[in-house]
Amino acid sequence: MSERRRPASAGLRAAADMEAARRVLLLGEGNFSFAASLCEAAGTHVVATCYESEEEVSGRGRAAESIRRLRERGAEVVFSVDCTKLKDYFLPGKREFDCIYFNFPHCGRKSGVVKNRELLAHFFHSSVEVLTEEGEVHVALCNGQGGTPADQPRREWHNSWQIVAVAAGAGFILSNVHPFKAETIPGYKCTGYRSQDKSFCVEGALNHIFTRSTPLPCFKPMICEIELEKGKVSFEVPQVLVDKMNRGFLELSSNHPVRTVKDKLTAELSQAFPLQNIDHCLSLFHQGHINGVCHSNIFWIILSPEETPSTEEVSNGLANAVLFSHVDFCRDTDKNRWVNVQEGCHISNQYYLTPSLLPYAQAIIERGAFVPGTLHVLSGPVFRKCLITPYSMPVFHEMVFVCAVSRGTESSCMQMLVNSIKTSIHSLHQTLSSFKLNISLQEATSFEATELNDFAAFESQLGKIQYFIYMEIETSGSCEKGSCVGVIRTARYELVSSELAVVFASLNLDLVAMLICGISDWRMLWTSDARFLRQFPRGELRLFKNFSLYPPSYVHDVSFWVPDGQQFDEVAFHTIARQVSGETVVCIRLIDSFQQSESGRKSLCYRLTFQCCDKALSCREVAEMQLLFRKEITQRLRVTLR
Repeated sequence: MSERRRPASAGLRAAADMEAARRVLLLGEGNFSFAASLCEAAGTHVVATCYESEEEVSGRGRAAESIRRLRERGAEVVFSVDCTKLKDYFLPGKREFDCIYFNFPHCGRKSGVVKNRELLAHFFHSSVEVLTEEGEVHVALCNGQGGTPADQPRREWHNSWQIVAVAAGAGFILSNVHPFKAETIPGYKCTGYRSQDKSFCVEGALNHIFTRSTPLPCFKPMICEIELEKGKVSFEVPQVLVDKMNRGFLELSSNHPVRTVKDKLTAELSQAFPLQNIDHCLSLFHQGHINGVCHSNIFWIILSPEETPSTEEVSNGLANAVLFSHVDFCRDTDKNRWVNVQEGCHISNQYYLTPSLLPYAQAIIERGAFVPGTLHVLSGPVFRKCLITPYSMPVFHEMVFVCAVSRGTESSCMQMLVNSIKTSIHSLHQTLSSFKLNISLQEATSFEATELNDFAAFESQLGKIQYFIYMEIETSGSCEKGSCVGVIRTARYELVSSELAVVFASLNLDLVAMLICGISDWRMLWTSDARFLRQFPRGELRLFKNFSLYPPSYVHDVSFWVPDGQQFDEVAFHTIARQVSGETVVCIRLIDSFQQSESGRKSLCYRLTFQCCDKALSCREVAEMQLLFRKEITQRLRVTLR
């Protein structure tokens, strides 16, 4: 009888299956019972390792049987493996693992938390060298060891293994944590307690799952090149905005939630109003002065004749040229109105990045380029220096509506606007969450200036506001503090028509998207991590799930003397903190202030909290940022450090 052979195609499929097998590395196996259970999973190639020699391990209960099972199923078993030097044990082509498991790591004997932290730190650095880009590191710890809020009860930070901060030092973030249920693993028996054939206490144990973080950005100078008066000018982008320029959130191809919110609002408003989108590219900057607005809130820039970087500089990444085509408006201070630059407005060197789209809305009316009753819609990014809080944004996307109506009908127009906004936001929110969302129109006169959020406070500088549009989320019977997401104004323009009044409404699209999707930090909207947009496929809005859990925070204090006779610019202080930290400072709080009675010198002490919502942030990196911050405030604010 001739030998029966497998078809060539079957052999190729088998080879492909072998190639596609998920490679899993297990470290610190005691009796190999966990590895023996895991190797039963289909499509998994297990490499099980142990720190001890085969002779030492074989004497443990059931270890020999587990090792035999592993080898029978094609798994690799390797002994005397040091988890802090992983690349030394595998050939270059065999170093990439899709998952690394390290259950109940321990230095052995009666080693304390410091030595075990050091072990984990070296392990994570070693894992970087053998893990695939999309790979995971699983670390199981006894209850309380990790030092995260998932531990119940939670140990004091100094008495824990501080696993999230330790992992951050190697560029890992904690992406998931769940109970380690030993009883659900067939044949598993935990062993190795204090280097003995004894079990750890696994009741309440947790499995921590780490993934690679995108690196902290290294901001390089960016030069913007702009067409102006039939010529080109350029300026250097403020460093805090380098990673936020030209991101295209509102482009047609965008799936960003800010774009989805804008589209839904536009569609709903078109049911109530004849609607016209102002679809040309709006100006990146204005010229002159903006009445009533504090200069500290403005990103001032200096335009220069075309001095774009050379081709060689751009290719080397020293600078980036960004082109913006636009119709530009600026204030004619003599006429107190907004006109087209090309109509003869005097150009000086005083320019600032656009802090509001309201001037464009005003210009539409001034030029008479409107049809009464038609709702004109503008949208684009705006730039405002502000204090550091989770809902205060130096750049966001504004949506402005302008409608000219018969005088006396302003109230009905405003109500129609708000009703359409309510309807569209409610329809978006109801598909995501059972929590109640309240949207209300509140009279501006009922608020004190101190009660306004950063967005509303700045809008108040631009001119009189009739109403604030407030959103608040009601959870478990309690209503969280509302957030102002929009404002409504009215104005009369006798130059256009004595019979008409104009209604202006402004919305902060970023804030609306955050509240709808449950995003608690504005910085997440601007993350470069692909895991953010993956949660919104095809532009669908969903409740956001953090992919970086319990990020470590680091606190640094800075004390200094304020220059004599000068008022301290707190917004500038916060802006420098944004710049030097790459937006990793989440809180700045004044904790002490005193004045010397003899000299009158004033001293301030601020506490800075560093924390990153989407990237790994290590203690070493924060220490470097703090040193740079101290240097920058000394040079730029002329303070004297204490």
